[in-house]
Amino acid sequence: MTDALLTRIAEALERLAPPPPLSADLATAPAYVWDGHAIHAVEAFAPVEFDLLSGIDAQKGSLLENTRRHAAGHAAHDVLLWGARGTGKSAVVAAVVGRLQANGQDVALLQCAIDELASLPRLFSLLRGTTRPFILFLDDLGFDEQGVGDARALRSLLQGGTAARPANVRLYVTSNRRHIVPRHLSEQDDPVNPRDVVDDKMALSDRFGLSLGFHAIDQDAYVAIVSGYAGRLGLDFDRLEAIQWATQRGSRSGRVAWQYVVELAGRNGVTI
Repeated sequence: MTDALLTRIAEALERLAPPPPLSADLATAPAYVWDGHAIHAVEAFAPVEFDLLSGIDAQKGSLLENTRRHAAGHAAHDVLLWGARGTGKSAVVAAVVGRLQANGQDVALLQCAIDELASLPRLFSLLRGTTRPFILFLDDLGFDEQGVGDARALRSLLQGGTAARPANVRLYVTSNRRHIVPRHLSEQDDPVNPRDVVDDKMALSDRFGLSLGFHAIDQDAYVAIVSGYAGRLGLDFDRLEAIQWATQRGSRSGRVAWQYVVELAGRNGVTI
């Protein structure tokens, strides 16, 4: 067999079975994304300023302290952030990491899409190769009735499973539901061990040592958030117009307040 033929065979085999993708350097970037196969660096990490998030001071303080402990190598909790949409659950996770990085603490954010949960054992294997503290972020997690098996798998990764998360990793999960897996009144009518049904559905949320609730805000709190955002950008705003903006959207939240301020900035030719 000629060398040329051997070369063609080798190239064909490489195309059929390409080498595994290389992951980014885990020691340098402020944030990363896991795509189920490799870790990619996010160089342009620009979270909302920690001080700019208002109306959630207690939640901010608890999350900052827990993350500070983890960054310092001390005991820290996995965290469940649950509650109403648009109330700052996702923003505060990134803001806390950004604040600690600005203060010189070495901790990185790593986001994993919720449809890649099955790949978490592979991700954990990679993260065991570094001592750098990581916050593994799962945004908007929720399971339907068919997803209870996935919830149990995640539960085992949090505690007690053979592929449990490494010591340098903590999971921060956001969900619109306090117990992540849906519950129904009919559970109480189940004639066979109804308590077992409820306990199984609550078991995942119980794995999080810190549970932070984010709730709908009243009108005054909403206007205060608008005022904070607008003041930071040097913008004046009309209180009644800001309230009307929220009314038209059927929601008062930090997200809606920011959207109004973006509209206000655009009108005034201000770049954000």
